Amino acid sequence: MIDSNANVLLIYTGGTIGMVENVVTGALEPFKFSHLRSNMPEIQRLKFNVDSYLFDPPIDSSDMSVAIWQQMVKVIEEQYDTYDGFVILHGTDTMAYTASALGLMMENLTKPVIFTGSQLPIGKLRTDGKENLITALEIAADKDALGRPAVPELTVYMQNLLMRGNRTTKVNADNFSAFTSPNYPNLAEAGLNIRYNDKFILSPDYDRPVRFHYEMDSHVAVLKLFPGISEKVVSAHLDIPGLRGLVLETYGSGNSPITPWFTERLKNAIDRGLVVVNVTQCLYGRVEMHRYKNGQQLQKLGVISGYDITTEAALAKLMILLGSGKSSQEVCRLMETSLRGEITVSEPS
Repeated sequence: MIDSNANVLLIYTGGTIGMVENVVTGALEPFKFSHLRSNMPEIQRLKFNVDSYLFDPPIDSSDMSVAIWQQMVKVIEEQYDTYDGFVILHGTDTMAYTASALGLMMENLTKPVIFTGSQLPIGKLRTDGKENLITALEIAADKDALGRPAVPELTVYMQNLLMRGNRTTKVNADNFSAFTSPNYPNLAEAGLNIRYNDKFILSPDYDRPVRFHYEMDSHVAVLKLFPGISEKVVSAHLDIPGLRGLVLETYGSGNSPITPWFTERLKNAIDRGLVVVNVTQCLYGRVEMHRYKNGQQLQKLGVISGYDITTEAALAKLMILLGSGKSSQEVCRLMETSLRGEITVSEPS
């Protein structure tokens, strides 16, 4: 049920959704939020209050950084007690990275924080931005029978689907259905009505406050394996000065080469404290290193299982845990622990 007394903060960071076409030049220009209601008259029909916060200048999502993530979290923390929910407009190219990071940076979130965007500018006749924005705002204001937020967690809403933010990945650059949550069910689906999958939505402890985590260590990297990968390529990653965490994108259920040079290089890196997380290159499925000999070798070396985590979430989680000052052993333990619903640790039934 949408709360008519709700206050929602609309945060514009940048992205395609915030562009309008100049009728004279045809060029796409940043959307001016002072003209929000005139460009989107649909917002006037909402039965609750919507305020806006503008990142100025707007940020192309390809320029997203740890510092901007921290700035977003700061805005939410400062306005947390004032608003019932938050909608963040963001470019789609790195939305999954940002949603994964912020979904882990905010602990025990008790209010909805919803990312959305579009594949076409909001000024285009066929834009997907209007539906995405209106529905995201409605979900942010929606309450359950107890008067609590319908979805008290960080999510991504795109093309009729509401997904857990740290479970998403962008899979299409051309279609409106640009995102998917490959290994976790959608939290809601918008049709004639918004249908919530309540059993899959996080349940926070309303007796405890939300905690905001800002410290992050960006000394991490991704190494994607491929047939014929050379020792020089692997060494170039493992020997990066100051590197503390590595997301290793492996084959299938978590397999890699077991050639002596590869094993030795990896062992040396782990022995000196590098945290290596095994993430499958497959869109669907999970890492199960015990299944094959090659995966078992990684397990013996001390490689950590990422289970069904996305690469985006694995990177963000490594940054946050490494930035918290915890030991490598504790980081390894927590990487195999679900903190905000980002992984499914138990074996599928």
